[in-house]
Amino acid sequence: MHTNPPAIGVTFASFQSLGLQLGLEVAEQAKLLGYGSFWTAETVGQEAFATLAAVGVQQPVLDLGTGVLALQLRTPMLAAMGAATLQDISPDAQILLGVGISSPVVVGRWHGADYSAHPLAQVREYLELTQACLSGEAVTHEGEYYHCNKFRLAVRMGERKPQLILGALNQRMLSLAGELADGVLLNYLPASAVPWCIEQVRRAEAAAGRPEGSCKVYAYVHVAVCDREEALAKARRDLYSYAVVPAYARAFARAGFQDEVEALNVAMASKDRDAAVAAISDRMIDAINICGSSARVAEAVQEYRDAGVEVPVIMPMPWGEDRSAVIYATLRAAIGQLQ
Repeated sequence: MHTNPPAIGVTFASFQSLGLQLGLEVAEQAKLLGYGSFWTAETVGQEAFATLAAVGVQQPVLDLGTGVLALQLRTPMLAAMGAATLQDISPDAQILLGVGISSPVVVGRWHGADYSAHPLAQVREYLELTQACLSGEAVTHEGEYYHCNKFRLAVRMGERKPQLILGALNQRMLSLAGELADGVLLNYLPASAVPWCIEQVRRAEAAAGRPEGSCKVYAYVHVAVCDREEALAKARRDLYSYAVVPAYARAFARAGFQDEVEALNVAMASKDRDAAVAAISDRMIDAINICGSSARVAEAVQEYRDAGVEVPVIMPMPWGEDRSAVIYATLRAAIGQLQ
């Protein structure tokens, strides 16, 4: 039985554009190396549940996680069905249903769904209703965002049931994770920012009367075994693409990059994209998109563990001439195989 998976995962999020076949090969290699979980994101590439089902069939003991699903694109009932289907496929694995509020670009511009003016209220209702649906009991709900009448999940599961993970950046969402979720997924933050995030989670956990540690701390760790100098331009553009999103900008500023965020905002106000990208400093890159030797990658992963991350989820940034080689070298380094 798959009772104690290694406390490290890998995500497909950073290399989905290279195709699902490579994703399946990476999942196989990750299992051989001793990884315990495989995650995927979902924006406009591969659909998440189909991706994880393919992985689960080939690697039935790898835990499977979504990191994260834009919750506006599926009702809680449908999300519960998808997670339960994965649990049915992989009864010896843990399904980690990671959801988040995403961004107006993903939700509205790309998918044509509504992005709420009150995201915290929608996430709270989503978590509560999804948990209820996963219970297997009949659920009747009439809320501000969702409603159902006598919904009962008709997927048989064994002892394991999917767990709910909330992607969170800032104080109120971190607190909501501590109050209601089985886990929290951190992303795009330096290891130095982790303790503050955990403090918000644990404080809310205690206020809700939950035992300490009820909400497990996961974090995407952005690393690559590659030439740092050659990767800087891609790393800078990557961080820029997130820093223009207000929620990420707030998290970056709180993490010590206020100057970068302010310079970017000034450049954006002048419609100077080049200057906005240039506002992302080397210091910021080295703290969040960590590129370099195998030893540096291993060191970075340990920094996140030391900061309180219970399960680092490796996001191998495929920045190099041979992108698959970079991914595999990064996976080996992150788990401590430096040669």
